[in-house]
This record gives sequence, structure tokens and C-alpha cells, in this order.
Amino acid sequence: METTLTLEGVGVTRAGVTILDDIDLEVGRGEVVGVTGPNGTGKTTLLRVASTLLSADRGSVTVLGAAAATPAGRRVRPRIGLVGHHAAISPHLTLAENLRFHADLSGIDHSLVGVALAAVGLAGAADRSAHAASAGMARRTDLARVIMADPGLLLLDEPDAGLDDDAIGLVDALVARTRRRGGGVLIVSHDAARIGALCDRVVRIAQGRLVTS
Repeated sequence: METTLTLEGVGVTRAGVTILDDIDLEVGRGEVVGVTGPNGTGKTTLLRVASTLLSADRGSVTVLGAAAATPAGRRVRPRIGLVGHHAAISPHLTLAENLRFHADLSGIDHSLVGVALAAVGLAGAADRSAHAASAGMARRTDLARVIMADPGLLLLDEPDAGLDDDAIGLVDALVARTRRRGGGVLIVSHDAARIGALCDRVVRIAQGRLVTS
């Protein structure tokens, strides 16, 4: 299977503490992989490594065909969609301005901003300041940012956090859209039932190591 993400023997140590230890993981094209486990076991660190935002101390990371710790790895970053714990938006901009800013960074046409906001139910709130938006609206805007980018690799960290019940389906739709376009998806969550329903396979992280669930 052609992979969108390959981790081989990946380790991360900070302040003498091993956070990730000898991680081997692949995410194929059109595949949705889940990682579950309790808080503090390295799930978010794993996503940061996969996104190329954090360099591994040991092992190799290949993302969308490029080695992460190289100029080619930096060039694929616009094709990686990361939705973290906190919405990646500025409180000093409107929702639409936030998306236009991200569009400029990624070389995306501004015409997609309105389309993405409409897809998450925020067409009527485009000019609202992010500072005045609810946590749920901020989370929807973050999902719109990723919808607009159509990533080849989608990384989701506790994706339902901050979303109301009506918006949970947006996460499902984003995962399905990425899979349909041949992208890979890696989801981390402590909610084993939810992640099991979304993913083709699930692994569990314990003491910085992955084990098959």
C-alpha cells in the first residue's frame, strides 16, 4: 500500500523523559488510522511529529513521500491538515480573514473561503470577530481551514472537542472527504468507541509505545 505517513523507529525524549519510544506506524492512501490511550501518553506528540512541526530524536519520518527533516519535508507542509486541541485562528481577525490568511500561506484561492465557511455552517458569520466567536464556532472555522486545503494527510487531535452535537458530523464528513480523495487520516482520541467507529484500524499508545488494539 502506498503510504501518506511512515514512522520507523521514531523516538522523542524531552528533559530526560522518553515520550515516544520506537514507534513504527504507517497510514496508507485512503486509510483512516486511530490512536487511542489515556491522556499524557504521547498522542499529541505523535501528531506533532507526523505534522513535521516537531523533529524526532530517533528514527525516520516520511510524509507524503518526503523525509520530514529535509527541505522537501518542509515543502509538503501545506498538504498536511492538522486540527489540534486549540483552533489555529487569530482572535484579532474575523473568521473570513483568518481563512484568507491561511489561504495566502498555502497558496489557496480566496474564492474557497466562502465555500469552506458555508460547508461548516458559518456562511452568515464570516465577518464576525474570532474574539467574539464561541468555542464551537472557532472549532468549526478550524475545520473550514482544513476543508479549504484538501490535505493529502489529515491529522486530528480529539477532533470532537468543543463541537456541539450538530457539528460532530462535520468531522465525519471531513474524514470521508479526505479518504475519498486518496488522502490518509490519523486520528488520536481517548474515546475508544468514537475512534473505533471512524477508523479502519486502531492502535493503542501506552508508555510511549504503540500496541495493536
